Amino acid sequence: MDRALRFYKIMAYITGTTLLLLAFFVVLHSVNESLWKSLHVARSIVGLSHGVVLYPIYMVACFNLILKARIKIFYFFLMLAAGFVPLLAFIMERYTEKNLVPRS
Repeated sequence: MDRALRFYKIMAYITGTTLLLLAFFVVLHSVNESLWKSLHVARSIVGLSHGVVLYPIYMVACFNLILKARIKIFYFFLMLAAGFVPLLAFIMERYTEKNLVPRS
């Protein structure tokens, strides 16, 4: 179960970071549209990597941890929601490590 928790933590940080970058791009669109347009390649790379590659891997990590730690299904859905709400991935990772995963 330690490997499942470690894999979940790594994926939570990576997914949360890319989601923060996407949120930054949304705010940047409102503030400085010319800079936003010049970062088209970065937006595309971050957006595709988050949505197509990293989030599905994060979902697998959540499911793996749920099965191995026998966490309730409600928290599984909260973990999945953390991939959509900026900063929630970091909060949920910390909460999961401290409160949901049994200590050995």
